[in-house]
Amino acid sequence: MLAFAVRRIAVSIPILLISSFIVFMLASLSGNPLTGLLTRNPPPPPEVIALEAERLRLDEPLLERYWMWLTGLFRGDFGPSVQSNLDIGAELGDRFVVTLRLIAVAMLVALVLAVVIGVVSALRQYSKTDYVATFLGFLFLAMPSFWIAILLKQWGIDFNNAVDEQVIYTIGATSVPPEEEFWAHVADVAGHMVLPTISLALISYAAWSRYQRASMLEVMNSDYVRLARAKGLSRRRVMVKHALRNALIPLTTVTALDLAAIISGAVITETVFQWRGMGDLLLNAIRTDDVYVVMAWLLVTATVVILFNLIADLLYAVLDPRIRYA
Repeated sequence: MLAFAVRRIAVSIPILLISSFIVFMLASLSGNPLTGLLTRNPPPPPEVIALEAERLRLDEPLLERYWMWLTGLFRGDFGPSVQSNLDIGAELGDRFVVTLRLIAVAMLVALVLAVVIGVVSALRQYSKTDYVATFLGFLFLAMPSFWIAILLKQWGIDFNNAVDEQVIYTIGATSVPPEEEFWAHVADVAGHMVLPTISLALISYAAWSRYQRASMLEVMNSDYVRLARAKGLSRRRVMVKHALRNALIPLTTVTALDLAAIISGAVITETVFQWRGMGDLLLNAIRTDDVYVVMAWLLVTATVVILFNLIADLLYAVLDPRIRYA
């Protein structure tokens, strides 16, 4: 399995390099980082514009700029930002922690809901429970993520107004100023995560529960499950040890493939709830044509997606002992 992981990482590196090159070229050609400076009134002196162009490496050929950025990554240098006082690496690290906790908790909640509801729907196929779960799944699947986030935020605001007290947090990832005591800070962060987590988890759960239901039905009708029942094993043991374990393999694949969509959903969710996470960083960089910030954001997210897909591949052998990586 170690050799398989090393091979997958080795294959992922050139894919990441090619992707970074294509995105860097497209981002560099799509806008001018000096737009904010050139549109000032009164306009700055030509010397100021020339110095800023030199700082942003715009006086270098495009391929050389890419090479300088790529080699700088090994030294922890993500390139110069349009904001001269912005350290891209440090800012990216702070924002990544904020977004990572939202995505991790939302995925965990969505997976638990998907597995539980998918299994129950499969065991009670064509029952009222199955029909209700199917209806809710397609309902949340059809609703845009920004719409669910806005509805939840508005409900939180109305609830706070009704009780005349701040019970549900609707803005920001933490309170301002932040709590100083550790457990108070943890409780504050958890309170701010409730609505964004629900918003992000509902979209993912809706699709995943349908996959889990279909996979569970297929496994329950397989020969080895029938054999386990014929041996006299208890229904619970057959469902958990034999059926559910193998039915989780397709869900693992879908979860890994959907990670990129979850990250994009986190960008929208953070925007609605005004979080200073990766989503806010990306949107600000796009508005200001901050190419190096956009590239750093894409590099980090691409690395996370590749690593998550690698973890999903390794989980196959854990879920099904028949799968081996020689």
